Amino acid sequence: MPTDLRYLICVFGPTAIGKTALSIDLAKWLNTEIISCDSRQFFKEMSIGTAKPAKEELAEVKHHFINSHSIEEEFSAGDFEKSILDLTERLFQNSQCIIMTGGSGLYLRAVTDGLPDMPEINSGIREELKDKLNHEGLESLLSELKSVDPEYFEEVDKDNPQRVVRGLEVYRATGKPFTTFRRQSVEERPFEILKIGLDMDRDKLYERINIRVDKMIEDGLLDEVKNLQPYRNKQALQTVGYKEVFSYLDGEHDLETAIELIKRNTRRYAKRQLTWFRKEEDVQWFHPGDLAGIKEFIESRINN
Repeated sequence: MPTDLRYLICVFGPTAIGKTALSIDLAKWLNTEIISCDSRQFFKEMSIGTAKPAKEELAEVKHHFINSHSIEEEFSAGDFEKSILDLTERLFQNSQCIIMTGGSGLYLRAVTDGLPDMPEINSGIREELKDKLNHEGLESLLSELKSVDPEYFEEVDKDNPQRVVRGLEVYRATGKPFTTFRRQSVEERPFEILKIGLDMDRDKLYERINIRVDKMIEDGLLDEVKNLQPYRNKQALQTVGYKEVFSYLDGEHDLETAIELIKRNTRRYAKRQLTWFRKEEDVQWFHPGDLAGIKEFIESRINN
């Protein structure tokens, strides 16, 4: 086995598919550590709604970027990129392989490819879009986005106003789709990257999502969200599992409806995740239960 090569093994896929358990198995097999690539699991105040690994799982293998930040801190994909490059430089001193796992496609791409140089946005454009959002609603912005950048429209989180506004403000500022700026030469990294995508039968995945949501409620999601009321305007909380409970607490619908909305929106999110990951290059796809096949793939790559 070549000892001068280092490998970042990226395990990704939709929510609830089983990334955590698989990554722990792989990390123990490779005697290495795990980096979380989930844009919400960084925050120590958010646990139940982000489906963080259990304490027992965290004890099995050293994890990085779980409970590493406070929700009061700003932590962007660019911050994540820099932090991970610094971290991997240290970890590779003791390990030939490192596992990075999660479902946040932009954060994954920040590490594997680097982030593109985005254009400066005039504050007037941003204010116009915010005003349109406030007066005409998110559907109006989505309609515009679908017209000017159908590719980004297909993969964007359609329940996330910030992401939708971002796509439109870039288009309005430049006359070019947001996706145009993401097509750039890939940054060179001082390690090899192996991409392992996880997928399964859609009905089975949706069943797993429904079961997970029920467990979140049982584990105390309502109390977690109540405790986060002072931070409800933070971007991390404008996401599935939190915004629906905030709406319930505001009296917009009953608890049963809130739970069904979480399940529905999580299924939609999983579909968008797969759309994003399908566009990644050089991915080897597996069922999450195919541990033997995944190990065989890794061995074939690092032994060449």
